[in-house]
This record gives sequence, structure tokens and C-alpha cells, in this order.
Amino acid sequence: MTAPDRLTPGDPAPEFSLPTDTGDTLTLADLRGRRVILYAYPAAMTPGCTKQACDFRDSLASLQAAGFEVVGISPDKPEKLAKFRARDAITFPLVSDVDKAVLTAYGAYGEKQMYGRTVTGVIRSTFVIDADGKVERALYNVKATGHVAKLRRDLGLD
Repeated sequence: MTAPDRLTPGDPAPEFSLPTDTGDTLTLADLRGRRVILYAYPAAMTPGCTKQACDFRDSLASLQAAGFEVVGISPDKPEKLAKFRARDAITFPLVSDVDKAVLTAYGAYGEKQMYGRTVTGVIRSTFVIDADGKVERALYNVKATGHVAKLRRDLGLD
């Protein structure tokens, strides 16, 4: 596998229809008319992913007040996502991309560097999608800790 194709501002955000942690299905079309922060993370209930999810949870009210919806996406099964939501009081949708097709379409799955080795996996990424479904920002290889604060600054919310 080679490095994935990356999205850039102005690209149409790849559509998706994925199962959620609650057993529902969420589509990007469901969110049309609102700005969306879609963030890709490797695995629920791991330290870095928990920190990042809790940072989004703790910022959710102010992000929603600014017109953003937050959605987390990982290759975890919906059952694991439900446990993650319950354990850490996650208050936004978590979607399951078990076959990694959507993660790949967003350029968030492929070769990455980890501890000096090339591995294949989820590339921690965040996408800001405008109300019309176009990519405003595509941020790859973001850090789990401090990313939400940086994103808030970049979006002019702090």
C-alpha cells in the first residue's frame, strides 16, 4: 500500500453512510446545511484517542454554538464505539468504518510512520466540511493531545 491520496480545500467531501454507536446510520447528506468536523482516529478506548474524544466532547457546546457538528470515525465496530461512548460520556456521533473504505476515500487510511517504521493504519486526521459538502480544511497527522485547542484557534473560536 502506498501513501493515500489526500483531500485539499475545495474538494467535495466523500459521501458516506455508516453505522453509528447507537445502531443508527449517519450519512454526510444528513448533515448538509451545517458545518461538520469529521475526525478520524485509530482505535476507541486507547489513551490518545480517548484524550482526543474527550477534548471534542468538552468543546462540543462552543463548537455547536459556532455552527459545527462533530463526528468521529474509526474502523471499530459499533458495539465497541457504544462502550467508548458510555465509558467516556461522548456526546457526539461515532461512526464505524470497519472496511476502511470511507477512511481511505478521505486519505485517512494508508501508510504512515509509527515509531520509525512504516505501517498501514488510520492516519489521525481532521476534516472541516462546509454546509455544501466541500472540504474547508484537511488536516493530516494531527496530534491527539492539543489538537482540538489548535483547531479552535485556527477556526477563530478562541
